[in-house]
Amino acid sequence: MTATRVDADLIRRLPKAVLHDHLDGGLRPATLVELAAEIGHTLPTTDPDELAAWYFDAANSGDLVRYIATFEHTLAVMQTEEGLRRVAEEYVLDLAADGVVYGEVRYAPELNVNGGLTLNEVVEAVQEGLAAGMAKAAAAGTPVRVGTLLCGMRMFDRVREAAELAVTYRDAGVVGFDIAGAEDGYPAVGSLDAFEYLRGESVPFTIHAGEAFGLPSIHQAVQACGAQRIGHGVRITEDIVDGKLGRLASWVRDRRIALEMCPTSNLQTGCATSIAEHPITALKELGFRVTLNTDNRLVSGTTMTREMSLLVAEAGWTVEDLRTVTVNALKSAFIPFDERKALIEDVVLPGYASAL
Repeated sequence: MTATRVDADLIRRLPKAVLHDHLDGGLRPATLVELAAEIGHTLPTTDPDELAAWYFDAANSGDLVRYIATFEHTLAVMQTEEGLRRVAEEYVLDLAADGVVYGEVRYAPELNVNGGLTLNEVVEAVQEGLAAGMAKAAAAGTPVRVGTLLCGMRMFDRVREAAELAVTYRDAGVVGFDIAGAEDGYPAVGSLDAFEYLRGESVPFTIHAGEAFGLPSIHQAVQACGAQRIGHGVRITEDIVDGKLGRLASWVRDRRIALEMCPTSNLQTGCATSIAEHPITALKELGFRVTLNTDNRLVSGTTMTREMSLLVAEAGWTVEDLRTVTVNALKSAFIPFDERKALIEDVVLPGYASAL
């Protein structure tokens, strides 16, 4: 199967898995407009199509201040139980409509307490919404499993608290942990106590690294903190010269530490120059466990179908390549081995076989 035979309809039908997707970066524009009106929050525009365009323009402006400002509006409508439940439910339904069969959604509960909710109330509201979405998707014949990653914000002082929340709710839909926020100036080792605590409690975690900051951030994530996956990790290429891997790159590849790569988002933040030259293709060919992700679907104006389509059209990917990154994602998902194995063998591989 060559790339020229892969069209959008085929890609849309393929089963997909996404590991790196932020809840507050993936709202439906129409929902954002409705929820903002209910709480009296002012948006750049109240036309859903214009709002989607505003987000995309801001994300592609090259202006970090504009990029960060986009989250001000989504977070504003995610401060009530009702708002959180709706956003979470629609999140699941949107994944199902995109052909996703397994997803992990991440968010930082500490960013959703400005309306008076407790951290526990935030987590429970989101889990209720996710459960409702999964039930509706299953009833519609498009089942999708969604697990939650709770985030701590590395530039604030509640990372350990967020880690404790992940332990509290690990039997209620939370499957792992992450730290997010500014990499430069806020090294992962600053949250080492949280990671040691999580390891002691046998809770898996990923760490945003190798995006805004280089190899030292990746080294800290895997060697000092013990991350099982790396969020983005595009700058691992700085340890690869003419196809020869340095010690850190070899460690990441050989120990199958998954790279949660987000091509469109990486273009917007300046970590890559084009889809054709995005490191995901070269790293895939070198045997790294690369996975394909959306990061922020509203902000980046993207879906898993779009990310796959871009790689096919601009980087020459084949259906086999798409299957590889999908299987990679499930191999590195933060759910039990038997559940990962079942999704691969009973859903993904048959889905690709029937699509072809």
